[in-house]
Amino acid sequence: MAAPNGLEHARLGLIIPKRIIADAVRRNRVKRLLREGFRLRQHELHGLDIVARMKAEMTETDLLATFGSAMLRCESCVRKRLRNAAASPA
Repeated sequence: MAAPNGLEHARLGLIIPKRIIADAVRRNRVKRLLREGFRLRQHELHGLDIVARMKAEMTETDLLATFGSAMLRCESCVRKRLRNAAASPA
């Protein structure tokens, strides 16, 4: 999920349920990996709040690839929605 936040920088929220990754050490590693992936692309996502919710366990490589592409998809969807809202008559 993503939404504009009205700020100059992007923010990230993470939801990693215990029922998906029961072990706290592995759950925290996933959070660290996602935060790092976000940090590397944060400059492309200025002005967005992004919430990432993990729905299934996956390998670290798949997780980072999925997360990266999902962030960019969210960004393009939000930008398109904002352009459409600005173009539509009030």
